[in-house]
Amino acid sequence: MITGKDEPLNVADTTAELDSPALAGRDRLGPLIITIFGLYARGEHNWLSVASVVQLMADLGVEGQAVRSSISRLKRRGVVRSDRRDGAAGYALAEPTLETLAEGDARIFERRRATAEDGWLVVVFSVPESEREKRHALRTSLTQLGFGTAAPGVWVAPGNLATETRRTLARRGLAEYVDIFSGHHFAYGDLRSKVRAWWDLDELADLYADFVRRHRPELDAGAMTPEQAFQMYVPMLTQWRRLPYSDPGLPLSLLPPGWNGVTAEALFEELNTKLSAPAREHALAVIHGRG
Repeated sequence: MITGKDEPLNVADTTAELDSPALAGRDRLGPLIITIFGLYARGEHNWLSVASVVQLMADLGVEGQAVRSSISRLKRRGVVRSDRRDGAAGYALAEPTLETLAEGDARIFERRRATAEDGWLVVVFSVPESEREKRHALRTSLTQLGFGTAAPGVWVAPGNLATETRRTLARRGLAEYVDIFSGHHFAYGDLRSKVRAWWDLDELADLYADFVRRHRPELDAGAMTPEQAFQMYVPMLTQWRRLPYSDPGLPLSLLPPGWNGVTAEALFEELNTKLSAPAREHALAVIHGRG
């Protein structure tokens, strides 16, 4: 059984987690469960029965007791809540989780890469020593939004993230500590070199390479059943979900030649087109007792 600690979990951390070796020793089922709820519970009046979640996770090769333990941890962390309907035990996504997933939909499925004309977003913040936890929350939020660190206390991101940044910081109760500016870099130094210093592009390239390595074979798979599509789609989307949060969508003109993020984005789009409908067919059959 995979187990994890019961420390409080930031909802955005959950939606951005990736099933990777870096998460060894933590609950690695939570991200898969959140993917299933995000894909299928919202269209079912924000509810899934425990039995259907256990069955869907069994289709992914996970034992039922481990699933129940992971859901219980998500409940304790405020990500889901218990909700019994028509005598059946089940869970619904908590309101903050629903809000985070709604924001994530746009970033994951509708993201637009920035151009030079979008300019830059600059965030500076000041937090009283008595509220040090807010400082951590701000840094975490800005990192999850894709900001890089230009200097101590100065965070920068492409200008097209302005609306999302303003909305996210306000929703998390952090707006009063922040000033946000927009503009263009006009001097001094080579901006491409600065971008490499502000973001860890090597790590990001490694994440994209791993995604392509794991999932390119699925694109060439032949005819498959809805269940097989589900077994491919949910882990693929769970891995991909972190990448749009790690990558702010920098202009290609500022990235290394042959940036593999473009290849990974194209692969994700093709896999999403290929797998999402049959995967949904299988999931709904299980949810409605036809599987």
